[in-house]
Amino acid sequence: MGVVYHTHYLIWCEIGRTDFIRERGATYAGLERDGLLLAVAEAQIRFHAPARYDDLIHVETWLERVQSRTVTFGYEIWKADAEPRERLATATTKLIALDRTGAPRTLPAELIRLFEHAPDQESS
Repeated sequence: MGVVYHTHYLIWCEIGRTDFIRERGATYAGLERDGLLLAVAEAQIRFHAPARYDDLIHVETWLERVQSRTVTFGYEIWKADAEPRERLATATTKLIALDRTGAPRTLPAELIRLFEHAPDQESS
């Protein structure tokens, strides 16, 4: 069909939130080394237009909500090389904090502080 398979949008969201966390001074690898796993508990995507093979993609990522055990991110996925820019999808993911055994745990206070000081919207 010449369009990007729909599951790729979730991968783009993952890249967006990984960059979002890195831009605030933490990394997923570091969080995992410290015993924190962030698992996707919910994902929602609304498709607006199809991405096609070889399109350049831009993901805008922001923090929607932080709670004691969950963090929710919002995303807009754009076709970067269109003029004017074309919005391809909007999405949210809610992640739950887990320990190494897979049991729910609270988010570390220092990570909550990093998130609370995040700008409303950040590009990735």
